[in-house]
Amino acid sequence: MPRRVSDEYGLFLLPPVTLSCSHEHSGFAGTVSISASTLAAVVTDVAESLRAAGIDRLAIVNGHGGNYVLANVVQEANIAQPRMTLFPSRADWEGARTAAGLESTISEDMHAGELEVSMLLHGHPELVDDGYRRADWEADTRPHLLVTGLRGYTETGVIGRPSLASAAKGRAILDSLARSFKDHLALLS
Repeated sequence: MPRRVSDEYGLFLLPPVTLSCSHEHSGFAGTVSISASTLAAVVTDVAESLRAAGIDRLAIVNGHGGNYVLANVVQEANIAQPRMTLFPSRADWEGARTAAGLESTISEDMHAGELEVSMLLHGHPELVDDGYRRADWEADTRPHLLVTGLRGYTETGVIGRPSLASAAKGRAILDSLARSFKDHLALLS
């Protein structure tokens, strides 16, 4: 998604920050996570470095829902004037879900479900094992997610219905998100 947005709107694309706040996944082998304070510091340092080079606007494309701290970083950056945006917002995701005709709701489709698997089937199908067709896992209410992590609600890491995924839905999701980025960019102009 970042490359598409960069290409479509003629924006400079920075290298991705490939580690994030993934503490809710810590019950699963191979999870590597950084603290919220580290992520906030990295984004703040990058923004300051860009500002020193004469670039005063930054769009953060967030690929992980657990990066809650980014909302605070963006709010603080925009105190004096709009300088930073966090994309996609919940409204952007909801619009993309509708545009793609997803059957599951945001609440049902938390992790490795219809939306995420559809995006992978479109962009990187080689990363998706056929087992996704039989991997549905329901955990629609997760009142203690911050305490138990995903392990408290799923044995596999899936919360959603990946069996509903398709490459066509993934393309529609990305098309919708690319269109909705225009509003974020306009706020920074």
